[in-house]
Parts: sequence; C-alpha cells; structure tokens
Amino acid sequence: MKFSESWLRSLVNPALDTAALSHLLTMAGLEVEELDPVAPPFTQVVVAQVKEVVKHPDADRLNVCQVDIGGTVQQIVCGAPNVAAGLKVPCALPGAVLPGDFTIKVAKVRGIESSGMLCSAKELGIAEESSGLLVLPDDAPVGTAIRQYLDLDDQCFTLKLTPNRADCLSLSGIAREVAALTTTPARLPEVASVPATIADRRAVALDAPSACPRYCGRIIRGVNAKAPTPPWMVRRLERSGIRSISALVDITNYVMLELGQPLHAFDDAKLAGTVRARMAKAGEQLEILNGQTLTLADDVLVIADDAKALAVAGIMGGEESGITLETTDLFLESAFFAPAAIAGRARRYGFSSDASHRFERGVDFNLAPRAIERATQLVLELCGGQAGPVEEACAELPRRAPVRLRPTRVAKVLGIDLAPADVARHLANMGLEVVEEGGDFVVTPPSYRFDIEIEEDLIEEVARLHGYDNIPSPAPQGSLAMLSVTEDRRPVATVRHLLASRGYQEVVNFAFVEEGWEVDFAANTTPIRLANPIASQLAVMRTTLIAGLVENLATNLKRKQSRVRLFETGRCFWRDAGEPTGFRQPWKLAGLAYGGALAEQWGAPARQVDFYDVKADLEFLLQPLSVRFEKAVHPALHPGRSARVLINDQEIGVLGELHPEWAQKYDLPLAPVVFELDLDPLTAARLPQFAEVSKYQAVVRDLAVVLPIDTPFAQVMAALNQGRPAIVQDVQLFDVYTGKGVGEGEKSLAFRIVMQDTQKTLQDAEVDAAFAQLLAALEREVGAKLRA
Repeated sequence: MKFSESWLRSLVNPALDTAALSHLLTMAGLEVEELDPVAPPFTQVVVAQVKEVVKHPDADRLNVCQVDIGGTVQQIVCGAPNVAAGLKVPCALPGAVLPGDFTIKVAKVRGIESSGMLCSAKELGIAEESSGLLVLPDDAPVGTAIRQYLDLDDQCFTLKLTPNRADCLSLSGIAREVAALTTTPARLPEVASVPATIADRRAVALDAPSACPRYCGRIIRGVNAKAPTPPWMVRRLERSGIRSISALVDITNYVMLELGQPLHAFDDAKLAGTVRARMAKAGEQLEILNGQTLTLADDVLVIADDAKALAVAGIMGGEESGITLETTDLFLESAFFAPAAIAGRARRYGFSSDASHRFERGVDFNLAPRAIERATQLVLELCGGQAGPVEEACAELPRRAPVRLRPTRVAKVLGIDLAPADVARHLANMGLEVVEEGGDFVVTPPSYRFDIEIEEDLIEEVARLHGYDNIPSPAPQGSLAMLSVTEDRRPVATVRHLLASRGYQEVVNFAFVEEGWEVDFAANTTPIRLANPIASQLAVMRTTLIAGLVENLATNLKRKQSRVRLFETGRCFWRDAGEPTGFRQPWKLAGLAYGGALAEQWGAPARQVDFYDVKADLEFLLQPLSVRFEKAVHPALHPGRSARVLINDQEIGVLGELHPEWAQKYDLPLAPVVFELDLDPLTAARLPQFAEVSKYQAVVRDLAVVLPIDTPFAQVMAALNQGRPAIVQDVQLFDVYTGKGVGEGEKSLAFRIVMQDTQKTLQDAEVDAAFAQLLAALEREVGAKLRA
C-alpha cells in the first residue's frame, strides 16, 4: 500500500514528524517498507508566466521568452517545443540548484542573455520522461515557490501489509489506525446520499449469492468523460502508484484508495437488460481491459447482463463494456465479493489487479453503498451529469461474531498488568464495540475487521495500542548454584575428553533418521514415526547411534579421508509401555574407528584397525570399572567379530566389526569397528581408597597353566581374582602359547604374580601357599593344570 503523507495528514494529523510517524506505523504492525520524497532537493524554482515568445535570431529551435516571475519580467532563452505565451510553468532563477547539483547562472545563449531556465517535470526530478515544459494550471499563483505549490516536500510511504490487515489498504483504514494509536481525532471523508434527479434505473440480480452477497449499481447520465482530472487528485493517485487515465477512471481508483472499496464503471449504452452476478459458463470467453482474452472456468464469478459477460467480478472489467472518452451514460458498480470467490483467480490467468488484491483479502461488506455515493458525488462534481437511484441486491452478509476477552489472559500473554479500563479504552479506540460481562469483555468487531476472530487477536490489538515499545523486556533472571559432584560419579564431559584423547572426534547427528537405517542396524521394523518430519528421509526416531556414525564415515570417505575416528553421545528412543509417556529415552555413547591403526608414520608397519584396537580404547575408557567382554550377536555387527560389554555382569553395550552386508550396502571399502554403550554406567567411578605402600621386598613368581583353547580370558581372570590371597598385589598375563609341547585343543597362559606384605618380609612358605591357592582356583574353576 503506497500513499502520500500529505493525503494521510489531511485525514488525521498527529503531532509527529515523518520519522516518528513511520516508526509508529511499523511498531503497530504496519511495516513501512519504503519512505521516499516525492521530489529530490532543489532550490529557487518558482511559478512563472510566459508573457511573450519570439524566435531566437541565430537558432531555429530556440525561443526568446519574456517571463513574469512575480512582479519582475526576466528574459529567458528556451528550447522547449511547447513554450507559448500565456503558459504558467516552473522557472529556475539564477542561483537555483536543480537535481544533479546543476546550478543555474545568467548566461548568453547564441549571443542572447538568458536569466534563468524554464523547467520540465524531468528536470525537476518529478518524472522520468517529459516532452516539454511542465504546464501548470491557469490559477497557479505567479511567484510562488514550486515546491510549495506542488507540495513537493511531501513523502511517499510504502507499507508492507500482512494479508490479515486488508482494512489498511485504504487511506481511511490507515487514518483509523493512526487516530487510535495517537488519540488524534480523524477527519474521515463525509459521504452523504446523493439524491436521484432522474428515474432511470437498471435492475441488478444475484445468481451466485454466496460468492456475491451484495451488489449496488446506479445509472448516471449526461457525464462529460473528457473533463480533466483535477491536479490534486492526479497528485494523490500518482503518489499512490496509480497512473491518471481519465476523470471517470480516476474517480473509481481514488475512491478505492480513499475508502478501500474497489469500483467499476460500465458504459450504460453497451449494456442489455439486468446486470447480474453469476458464475461463468465453462469455456465462456471475455476480453478484459488489459487486452487478454480469458477462457473462463465455471468457478469464476462474472458480472454479466442478459446477453454476455461484462467483467471478471472483483478482478477486472471487460473491454467491450468499458467506458471511453465518448461515454455519456455510465452504470456505476459497487459490490461485496466473498474472498473465497476471488482468491487465486487472477493468478490463474497470470496477472493481478488492485481490486483482486483487496477482494481476496476481504473488503468491508457494509462499505459498498457508502462507496457508490462517494463516487457519485465526485462524478457529478467533476464530470457533471444526473444520477438515478441506487439499485441494491443483498443476500446473507457475513456476521462478525462477538469475541470474549479475559483481562487475566491479557496479562498472562503480554507479561504486563493492564487495568481493565485501559484494555477497554484501547479496544474502543480501534472502533470495536466493547461490553463488560462478568469481569470479561465481550467485543464485537466492526465489519471491516476480518482478522478478529479469537481472543488472541484482541490481545494483539491491546499490545499494538499499548505500544510494543512500552512493554518492558527485562533480561531473564535465574539463580545459579554450584551443584555437588560426588566422587563416585564422573561428568559426561570427562568421558568425552577421554575418547578425544584416544584420537576420536565428536559428532552431533539428528535424532530422526531414515527408516531403512533402523531396519539394517537395529532390526527395528516398528520405529517411532514422526507426525510431521522435516524431510521425507528423516521420518523415524533412532534406537541406535551406529547408523549416524556410518553415514558420517561414508561422507568422510567421499572427501578422501582414509583414517576416521568418530564418537557421539545422544538420546535414543524406544517404545516402553512401562513408562508414563509410553517411551524410553536412554542416553547412549557410540564410537567408530576406520582405517589405519596408527596415523601414517615410519616407526611402525601399517595395518588396519581391528577389534582389539577398539577393545583397548574401551578398556582405557572403562578402566575404573570391572569390565569384561563376551561373544555376542547383533544385527549391525559381524557375527564372529562382535562382543557384548559387561560391567559387574550387567550388559551395557556392544563392540564389534560392522557386518559385511552393511559395509557393502553403504559403499564402505572396509568394515569399520564400532561400539555402542549405555552412557550412565560409564559415569561411575571408584572412590579413592588409602593403601599403605609397603617398604618390604616384593616376591615375583611366574605361573604357566594349560587349559582348553576356547576358555575365555575373562573367565580365567575371574577365577584368579576370586581365589586371590591378600598378599597377591598384582596378576598380569604376559604370554599366550599354542604349539609344540601343548596338547591339541589347548593353550598355555603365563601370568606374572607379584606378592608383597606391608608388615613383614614374606617367607617361602607363605609364597608357596599363595601360589598353590591360585593354582587350585584355576584347576577348580576353568580346569587348568600346571604346565610341565
């Protein structure tokens, strides 16, 4: 919506300068997108009258003019083709500075002195093109500054309106807003009924009452279509972005801008019978005013007479029935069209219009009779003629249902306490009918406010009228207290730092994933589906972090990264009927290793990372805890190269090489080694305990046993620890052997045993007894025997 500040101030004139008015409108939700002067700066240009014009003696295209600039006659050489005696035109005096920093001086032009310059609209910067001097009306006062006479210090506002504020697509609507925001009285146009002076009338009918519930029309005879549009109307139209065409067309455009009601004028001589609003017949054709010939569908509303379609209702009139400069009798239309009947129709045919822009957003359904009276008033004033009575057909109009507003709700939503009287005052200022009922307000919106339907709409009105600038925005406040950290827990950050110290880099992935990932990596065929996924491929919630890490690996490999170490901590999501919400959200830690076991170097031979490398990383991570590994089967892992991870006999996760099928499916040259653990057990830590350092000599013995080859090492260590005497300080495996000297199906394990007492030097008998006790435990628990 574009308009001039001077036009707005003629309706409401608050004590605000241009910048403050612009800020007020923007903060009220009517964003000022552009604010431009109607003319660039220039000085010392006045209204002048050409008194005499003679040909320049030495130039065919130049004239020597005697120009009255207000009590003084100056000689000016002019080359404009339309210069003539008697014309009133702008004149730049010597010393004037025109747009482009062009200074006017007294000069000689082909030997003739020239004291000034007669100006075109282009030279003053108020038009892009001009074919001659800017001719002013005959009543223009000579000597008056042209900026004052043409109001060139005016400003043009361009509002970026939201679709719900169609009531502000008019100067009256904007004036109502400014009046309410500033409590300044508004002087809206006074519209009186124009009495009929002729009895001529044309019947109107509603064949599609749901699409056109109201239609008004009247005949005006004997108009002068060639009458000039007054300069004040031309200026207001042009500064609103509408080109002046002819007086009759300009009047309909002017009323649309002034009141917000689009109008249309038909040449009455081209109409036959009753004018009716009906739906188009499928395939019906109509040539409209922009030159297009439209083939209409049966969902398009048209205005027609008994013979043919005349206009696409609410969008554009037809060429055949349009007014021309020869029109003497016109049929003036003013109607209300339902927004649903207009929306999208113009875009369907590849164009838009000012009328469709308004009707598809909603026009005041009570405005049509008032607008036709206003247009009639201007037609009779500017073009003459005689008006017939207004014919009106009216069906069921929309109803504006009352909306209940609770002052307590206003305070809760806005975060400020407003007195109920202030709330009522703000709403009344907006022209809303307010009735107090049981401590609440029952508010009936006016017919021009289509956007007020629920309580929150009224709260928004209160906020706008109170002023967003007046609503405080205090900084969030909160009390901070240092939480106690027990020694038997370690922060998650510590776990992440430990992994980072082993060369892993942290990633963060979406918690919603592809459904195929859940099937492949978790064998989950019934994942939790998102009601409104952000993308079709991210439609379910994850139950494992492994899939995201595999995707990260694939991305890195495409970027030529040959050695990758990644980890992630995050929530996974499982259905669980035992939970109040029906879902369980455990916190997981997952990692992935791919490529060389060591970064490329000369000090060690190159080899690929394997199960045991990652197992060592986990042992480092879990070293405060009692951890062991057992063979396991997992849908994401290689069936022979995977294990479950246990702490105190409780499974906390899995470790293993990715299944070859998924490595092939996801284009991985080699299978990475991955792990996934519950994060909560990893935050456990052993409490520090004092242990006396012995000052006596330690005794070291080696113990080599033979046992079945398939005996897990963890089971052997459990047996040693279970029967471990107090003097045994440490047991370390240092050799594993199979081959000559060891039976088939057996293996030899050799342990280094460190024994020490804090109170005395150990005797051989005590050492032998402890040694025998360890051996007996191995024989009893795992069937081991001392190696010969």
